[in-house]
Amino acid sequence: MAKVKSKTSFFCKSCGNEYAKWMGKCSACGEWNTIVEETIRIETAPKWKKEESQNTKKVPQPIHKLKHTSEDRIDMHNQELNRVLGGGLVRGSLVLLGGEPGIGKSTLLLQVAIKAKNLKILYISGEESEQQIRMRADRIGIENEHCYILNETRTESIFHHLANMDKVDILVIDSIQTLMSERIDNTAGSITQIRETTAELQRFAKESHIPVFIVGHITKDGSIAGPKLLEHMVDTVLQFEGDRNYGYRILRSLKNRFGSTSELGIYEMLSNGMREVSNPSEILISQRDEQSSGVAISATMEGGRAMLIEVQALASTAVYGTPQRSAMGFDTRRLNMLLAVLEKKAGFKLNTKDVFLNIAGGIKVDDPAIDLAVISAILSSNYDMPIEDNVCFAAEVGLSGEIRSVNHADQRIREAEKLGFSKIHISKYSLKGIHQKNFKIQIVGHSTLEQVFKSLFVKN
Repeated sequence: MAKVKSKTSFFCKSCGNEYAKWMGKCSACGEWNTIVEETIRIETAPKWKKEESQNTKKVPQPIHKLKHTSEDRIDMHNQELNRVLGGGLVRGSLVLLGGEPGIGKSTLLLQVAIKAKNLKILYISGEESEQQIRMRADRIGIENEHCYILNETRTESIFHHLANMDKVDILVIDSIQTLMSERIDNTAGSITQIRETTAELQRFAKESHIPVFIVGHITKDGSIAGPKLLEHMVDTVLQFEGDRNYGYRILRSLKNRFGSTSELGIYEMLSNGMREVSNPSEILISQRDEQSSGVAISATMEGGRAMLIEVQALASTAVYGTPQRSAMGFDTRRLNMLLAVLEKKAGFKLNTKDVFLNIAGGIKVDDPAIDLAVISAILSSNYDMPIEDNVCFAAEVGLSGEIRSVNHADQRIREAEKLGFSKIHISKYSLKGIHQKNFKIQIVGHSTLEQVFKSLFVKN
């Protein structure tokens, strides 16, 4: 008979660090009043001792003698998800999908499960009933007899059903905060339960080579709810984000042991599910009939994907003594730096102007290559002179006012050419290795802000 061991311990709700007694401040993450007391009840089975003795037979081996195996990936029949995962879902991997409530995590995974007709998928829901999931599946409008739904929260029951079923290809858990193990005497969603249930799913995935998707909620500061250890235990951490005022959702990779963390997938939330957006520029550039000042188009990179975004700026006379500086989708500190460069190095008097900046489409961009577009949009709004619609930008601006080169300039130029732009402004130092004869778009190189201003706003 299994022995039962109980103890009381203290955990930080923010980072999951364990303490022997209560403390007001967590020494690991620095947060105040996040340490809570939890009772831990662990059943220890005698068979674990046998397994431990067997594991001692393993001996270290030289790395060149280890068996080399290639990654076996599963095609998810979803190009955006495949791209973010690094080319498909690796067998035996544990993938954590995080996002705000109502952002579309469950809809995305259910849609992927239903569309994968050649895969047997078990969808475990601890938040919704089978009827609610069926209603969502009817809204998506796709039938799949190989997608199984189970409403369960106990891990022992989940593994029991998996043992009695024919081998499944993918397991989906929605969500990890609802799971609980009978070996732990705590409520579902507690730090101990999240840590233990994730460890059980991790062992299951590695031993059975069945990939597991885990849905996780995020806190108000944007981090995955539960201990920080949760992100270390999984192989891949995906973040599903977006503005509720827009219908677009962005899938980012925050951690990926089997691929790049700089890839990005874009979806559009529709009444019948998520639509993959293969051309992001179509949603990030506004369609307008007339030219307006304060608008500039920039060619940016997200991972290996080039796309064009619209930068909107508004510069107006400050009503109060201190001018306002505000940015949506762009770093406000970098905006202040660019304004200081315009003031000090280029001689534009903006210290009495309110400056507001917005990246259209509700996305966040940290690519320094949009600096030139930001400055051009600000100057366009300040002088109320619109920039031509067929012009875009791709360059970084330094503190001395120089126009710096950016990486993947050729990909940015090809994307602008593909979308019908006739001119692109870049750094002259990016022209090395780029030949105008290979492109139909006109490539203009600059080294200073004065050259950019004369090219855009000074008529010959």
